Amino acid sequence: MVFQNPLASFNPKKRLGKTFAEYGKFLGMTDEQYQNRMKGLLKYIKLSDDVLSRLPKELSGGQLQRLAIARALMSEPKFVLADEPVSALDVSVQAQILNLMLDLKEDKGQTILFISHDLNVVRHVCDRIAVVYLGAVMEMGTVEQVYNSVAHPYTQALISAKPKEHPLEDKKHILLEGDIPNAVDIPEGCRFAGRCRYFKEGLCDNRTPKLKDIGNGHYVACHFPLGIDRSKTAADM
Repeated sequence: MVFQNPLASFNPKKRLGKTFAEYGKFLGMTDEQYQNRMKGLLKYIKLSDDVLSRLPKELSGGQLQRLAIARALMSEPKFVLADEPVSALDVSVQAQILNLMLDLKEDKGQTILFISHDLNVVRHVCDRIAVVYLGAVMEMGTVEQVYNSVAHPYTQALISAKPKEHPLEDKKHILLEGDIPNAVDIPEGCRFAGRCRYFKEGLCDNRTPKLKDIGNGHYVACHFPLGIDRSKTAADM
């Protein structure tokens, strides 16, 4: 796992070399195996050996997050969970970490679950997207499906919130009204019902929509998916 805050994910009292050495022992590596593995990882993340002699607070956020990625790769995992790995970093540093993540995906074929609120980042890093609201998947599909054939009102609102890429771009923001339900006591029906522009009383607030395939592996949990005849869909319900 790669955590959101790189500084908080390392022991502040231990030099980084000791932290990595202890993890190598935990993985059952010999000293020689650890040295060879660490040498290769440092080369891959483009950091020099001297970072291992320092304390976490002596490095920048970008350097620490590179080391966090190296730590995640030490065990040669089949799956990496990256929880908001760039949100705590400056924009200029974010690009470096994202390029490293892309290298992992494209060059090494690493499977990564990338969690983020930044839709621009998600669009450029991920192959498939799952849009989650209150712990439930609202929409899921390829990047092209989710962005170019939006099927859920929540996804539509999220994409509309993305800042303009050019001052002359014609873009309208969708402002969500209503309050987010209590996550401990989720109401009946669709979790997004209280904030949805297409809410239908008696249906959306009573029946939880199932996650259904609307074509070619594009899934949506909505009684009235966007782009589909609403009257026909309501009748089918």
